Amino acid sequence: MTDTPDPIDEKASRDATDWLLLLQEEPDDPDVRRRFDAWRNASPAHDAAWAATRHTADAIAAAPPAYAARWLPAAAGRRTEDAASHAARPTPAANARRIGARGARRRPGLRVAALAAAACLVVVLAPDLALHLRADVVTGTAEVRTIRLDDGSTVVLAPDSAVTVRYRARERRVDLLAGEAFFEVARDAARPFAVVARDVQTTVLGTAFNVLREDGAVTVSLAHGRVHVGHDAASPPVSEALAAGQIVQVGRAGEVVRGSAPPSQIAAWRRGQLIAQDQPMAAVVDRLRRYYGGTIILTDRALADRPVTGVYNLADPVDALRGIAGAHAATVRRITPWVLLISDG
Repeated sequence: MTDTPDPIDEKASRDATDWLLLLQEEPDDPDVRRRFDAWRNASPAHDAAWAATRHTADAIAAAPPAYAARWLPAAAGRRTEDAASHAARPTPAANARRIGARGARRRPGLRVAALAAAACLVVVLAPDLALHLRADVVTGTAEVRTIRLDDGSTVVLAPDSAVTVRYRARERRVDLLAGEAFFEVARDAARPFAVVARDVQTTVLGTAFNVLREDGAVTVSLAHGRVHVGHDAASPPVSEALAAGQIVQVGRAGEVVRGSAPPSQIAAWRRGQLIAQDQPMAAVVDRLRRYYGGTIILTDRALADRPVTGVYNLADPVDALRGIAGAHAATVRRITPWVLLISDG
C-alpha cells in the first residue's frame, strides 16, 4: 500500500507548525490571532492540519522531556540573554507575514527554541555516539546486515542494532550492545561461542539462535541445536537450557518468562516479516519504529496495551501500522511526511 501525502496537505502541515510557534511566542497579540483565524478558516485542509498539529504537540508535551534537567538550565540562560534584546524584535505583524517564507530571518524567540532543541538533541544523541564508538558494527533504520566471522560463523544484524566481536585463543564472544541479531555458529569444541547482552550470556558450540535486547529484557529464541542461557548476577541466578523452538526472556531483575514458537518463525525479520502473537501494541510498534525513518506516536495508553496478533510486512511499516490499527478500530494519520500518529477511533 502506498501512502503519498497530498502536496497541499503537506504545505498546510508546515504552515500549521509555523502558526503553532508564532502563537506560542505572541499569545496575546490580536493581530497575530486575527491572521491565524483567517488562515485556519480559509480551507478545511488548514483546519485539519491545525487540529492534527495541536494533537501531536499535546502528545509530545505529555511525555517527560528526555534529560530536561540537563538542557533546560542552558535554555533558560539563553532566554534571559534574549530578553535583553527584546526591543529589537520585528513586530508581530511582520512575523505573521513571514509565515511560509522559509528563507526569512528567524525570530529571537525561535532561536531560544532552536537552542533548547539543539541542546536536547546533543544530550539525547550522545548515547548513540558512544554506541558507535564502542561497536564494531552498527546498523541504521531499516538496515539489515550480515557479518561473516573468521571461524565461518555468521551474524545477521537487525535494524538499529550494534555488536562488538572478541575472538581469543579459547573463546569466541560477541557483545550485543543494542537491538537484535541472529547467529549461525560454526562448531568448534575447543572454543565455545558466547553472546552477551546486558549480563545475560548465551553459550553454544554450534547452532542457530536469535537474541533480542529490548526494554531492559533479553530474549533468546533457538532455531536449531541447543544453547545455554545464564544470568549469574540475578538472584537467584538464571540457568536455562533451550531446545529448538524454545524461547526464554530474562528481565532486568532476572525474572524469567518461557515460551515457544515453530523454529521456522524464529527471526522472521530476516525474511522481512514481523510475526506477533498476543503482543502489546506498544511492543509491536517499537519493532516497526526500526523500519520507519520518522517518528511514530502512540497517543492512547489503553491502545498501547491491546494485544496484537498477525504477520506484517516490514518493508512497508506504514501499511503494517494501518493493519494493526484497523484491527482495533484505531487510525493512523500522517501529520507530516515524517510523523505518524496512532489514535483510538
